[in-house]
Amino acid sequence: MEIEKNKLDPRTKLTLVLCISSLSVIIQNINILTGILVISIIISNLLGANIYSVIKKIKGLVKIFIAIIIIQSLFINYGEAIIQINGYKILTDVGLIKGLEFIFRMAIIIVSATIITTSSSREIVQGLIQLKIKYEIAFMVSVGIRFLPILTQEIKDSIKAIQLRGIEINKLSIKKRIEIYSYIFMPVVAGSIIKAQNLSTAMETRAFRAYDKRSSFNELKLNNIDYLIIIGSFLFTILILALYLK
Repeated sequence: MEIEKNKLDPRTKLTLVLCISSLSVIIQNINILTGILVISIIISNLLGANIYSVIKKIKGLVKIFIAIIIIQSLFINYGEAIIQINGYKILTDVGLIKGLEFIFRMAIIIVSATIITTSSSREIVQGLIQLKIKYEIAFMVSVGIRFLPILTQEIKDSIKAIQLRGIEINKLSIKKRIEIYSYIFMPVVAGSIIKAQNLSTAMETRAFRAYDKRSSFNELKLNNIDYLIIIGSFLFTILILALYLK
């Protein structure tokens, strides 16, 4: 059963993300992290987030995750060796667990972030303002949410343009790849700076921050289910931490 997107207050969703991401950072137990990841996926799915596209993106990072596990293991000399070369432990069971904990932790943060995407940027800004956060900071969050997908799309378009010219990036050497990616990122970064300057000019011409207080037509109100979820989130977080630190 899917919860209606606009039924929950953005502040409730921010509370959920805060609790889930905080647990992922503090806890260093793979079993508990697995449970938190499953819960975050269920919550994200109930709120109507596009969780499947996120899972597909995470699948594309499998090679990076494997590299992280190996690197993590290289700095851990204790534990039973899984891969050993000339008496030197390349991969240990402890290193494998630590690497998996890191991967689960990142997956939890990524999945929990999709909860925020079920609300519009305007609702998130209003929620932050009603949480007594300064409008300037809330506006910066809104700009970040707005421009990040645009930046991602520009990078994808640049890569497609190179591929249409017959250049297969995956078959190039590492040196050539770095060179190609530098050609991609430099124009994108320069374009982002120009957009930021234009946005700054538009804000100044519209007298941004001219008044200390701003009025808003859309005032958010917490209902009973919001209070229930917020209280439940904090109680769940305290319970998990108490069991973990016991």
